[in-house]
Amino acid sequence: MSDTQQPSSPPSPSGAPPRGGRPWWATWLLRPLAALFGLALAGVLSVLLLAALGLAVAYPNLPEVRGLADYRPKIPLRVYSSDGVLIGEYGEEKREFTPIRAIPKVMRDAVLAIEDARFYQHGGVDYVGVLRAGLANFSESRSQGASTITMQVARNFYLPTEKTFTRKIYEILLAIKIERQLSKDQILELYMNQIYLGQRAYGFAAACDTYFGKPLREITIAEAAMLAGLPKAPSAYNPVRNPKRATLRQQYIIDRMLENGFITADERDVAKAEALRYRTKAPIPLHADYAAEAARLLMIEQYGAEAYTRGLNVYTSIDMAEQTAAWTALRKGLLDFDRRQAWRGPQGSIELPSDPKQVDVRVAEALEDHPDSDTNRAAVVLQAEPRQIVAVLQSGEQLVIGPEGLKAVGQALTDKASPKHQIRRGAIIRVNRNGEGKWFVQQLPDVEGAFVSMDPRTGLIRAMVGGFDFRRNKFNHVTQAWRQPGSSFKPFIYSAALEKGFTPATTVNDAPLFFDTGVTGSQPWEPKNYDGKYEGPMSLRRGLAKSKNMISIRVLKSVGARYAQDWITRFGFDAEKHPAYLTMALGAGSVTPLQMANAYAVFANGGYRVNPMLVTRVTDNRGMVLAQNRPTPLDERMRSIDARNAFIMSSLLQEVTRSGTAARAQATLKRPDLYGKTGTTNDSMDAWFAGYSSTNVAVVWIGYDQPRKLGDRETGGGLALPVWIEFMGTALRDVPVTEPVVPPGVVQIGGEWFYEEYTAGTGVRELAPDGSESPASAPPPTSAEEKRGILDMFGGDKQP
Repeated sequence: MSDTQQPSSPPSPSGAPPRGGRPWWATWLLRPLAALFGLALAGVLSVLLLAALGLAVAYPNLPEVRGLADYRPKIPLRVYSSDGVLIGEYGEEKREFTPIRAIPKVMRDAVLAIEDARFYQHGGVDYVGVLRAGLANFSESRSQGASTITMQVARNFYLPTEKTFTRKIYEILLAIKIERQLSKDQILELYMNQIYLGQRAYGFAAACDTYFGKPLREITIAEAAMLAGLPKAPSAYNPVRNPKRATLRQQYIIDRMLENGFITADERDVAKAEALRYRTKAPIPLHADYAAEAARLLMIEQYGAEAYTRGLNVYTSIDMAEQTAAWTALRKGLLDFDRRQAWRGPQGSIELPSDPKQVDVRVAEALEDHPDSDTNRAAVVLQAEPRQIVAVLQSGEQLVIGPEGLKAVGQALTDKASPKHQIRRGAIIRVNRNGEGKWFVQQLPDVEGAFVSMDPRTGLIRAMVGGFDFRRNKFNHVTQAWRQPGSSFKPFIYSAALEKGFTPATTVNDAPLFFDTGVTGSQPWEPKNYDGKYEGPMSLRRGLAKSKNMISIRVLKSVGARYAQDWITRFGFDAEKHPAYLTMALGAGSVTPLQMANAYAVFANGGYRVNPMLVTRVTDNRGMVLAQNRPTPLDERMRSIDARNAFIMSSLLQEVTRSGTAARAQATLKRPDLYGKTGTTNDSMDAWFAGYSSTNVAVVWIGYDQPRKLGDRETGGGLALPVWIEFMGTALRDVPVTEPVVPPGVVQIGGEWFYEEYTAGTGVRELAPDGSESPASAPPPTSAEEKRGILDMFGGDKQP
């Protein structure tokens, strides 16, 4: 036994305390406590020692934090319409940077109450909390805990997420360094904009919109307390997914706000009793997805991947009233077409469990793969009878659909139906409501469409709808679909003819044409008019109004395919996509709807080429303008065709909407200043209408992605024109009637317009049946290129 050690006193039999006045049991109790205190003290001293060593050694090598003063958070790319409506947002992080002065005091108080009540008193490190965290490193949990807001900023910006003792030391040192270089308000601003709060939301402004669907400036005490509970564990305290757990934490934070003097007792009671309302549905769809996506692609091309994080605000020329009208009109047109088609069968089917309690879960899971398409909703059939079905939506709502609502399904509820078409229990179908609120079965259309409108004076795109449903098909048919334009291309051939001496009064024979093998070099070609009827000689004006194929071919043959091919480039078309064959007269080349709109704008604005423009301005998240695109005022340097040509072509196209294949336009809209041309390609694979007023040019296309017949009686006038008319009813509302001014060099004789140099004596008065300008005993020679292309490239118009 050592000299320094004394033998312990045995316990007194009588229970009296040993020498020194301490009971024997107290000695035995205090001994382990003293050991534990010694261990804790050693741990604390270790923390302080390591912190001191770290301060001396690591501090000079810490990351530079001056960049925090010029904080640039990852703010998503946002796309707006011309009237300031948000139509698209892109980026992994949803964030709305908000300066500290704009963050409501109640939101700041809620955060401070739970995260760092002494934030404005300490120097970046709450030493009591740090010691507690240091002691925790010796426990099994190894919980760090007690981080101040400044330490959390250091961790979020500079340090890894794993919990280690070393990271805690660096966290402390960085917090001290940050506090020396930034003000308290700057640090709090960083924290409240950077912190992740679940649901892709970063920062409290984004979280307020995500969870409550309202701006941060309108937040209440109860809502602020709920959001303040999220930083600890966004998933665990998500109020939508875990309302009970989130509410418990919210109530605790409200109490902490009272304890810290941020609210009164009355305010606490009101906040605790407030029933919160969460955003459970997505915002109202704006139907501008294709335009927003086109703008996104332009930004990626310009700024690369940074476009998703630097907070770009992209302002487009889209007008939301016109965009909504275009989307509504095109969607209605496609659904109307599909109603005339046969039932194609359910979208899919699932096996429903026999236990009714499990059906709801199975239905909800299955319909995740069939999202709603506006009001067209997916449902699972629970019961199928010959004259009635019972179906359930993903929401759990059950529908009973009777005979009136089952017209679209044909014989699908009978035993005679094929397995592909039959509706049975577990079938996934589509349903919609009629004007009376009654449900009916409505399949999603297979057919696609495109709509684009622009201001012909500036090139600004006013509306863009690239398909039926962006979520189902992101292919933008406005800009990406190369299709045959059919008769909608004829005006550009007629425009070329005006420069060759043709006039609206030139007589051309609508008689059959036949090209034998000696001409084609291949199989004989006998083009036809849509109805198979031929009406003999008629004026160029009537020929275009009635979309006579024989007249267009004869005109092109007289003008020359090479000349016409060069002429159409004035409108922005690619010559190589329109080979110099006679089939060009029937629209056998390839165009996009946007190209067609740009080309018709030349007629609408008096002969000028304007560049289509979607993005007008780009700013950063602080409002600084990075790019500005202004339309170029029309001047002679932009002239593409003579003003006289544009004027007379407008006169011809006005006749189409007055008495020709698009006469429904003027009859419906009750105004004369409408111009355009229908188009349907060979075998009715593409339906078009391209038309304009003085302020708006709009093009409609309808067809299948994999070209196939729309139907023997489906035409541009029947399919595309109604869409255009419905749109123009909105676009031209309150717009005064404006017709083009007669340009110099145009004269009117006998009610018809002529170039002053091409009148009765000098212009082309009539074409012979073979296409020559005067009677001849034999047709003019056909070039070798025309021979090769007549059949190979044929795809022209059978229907106006």
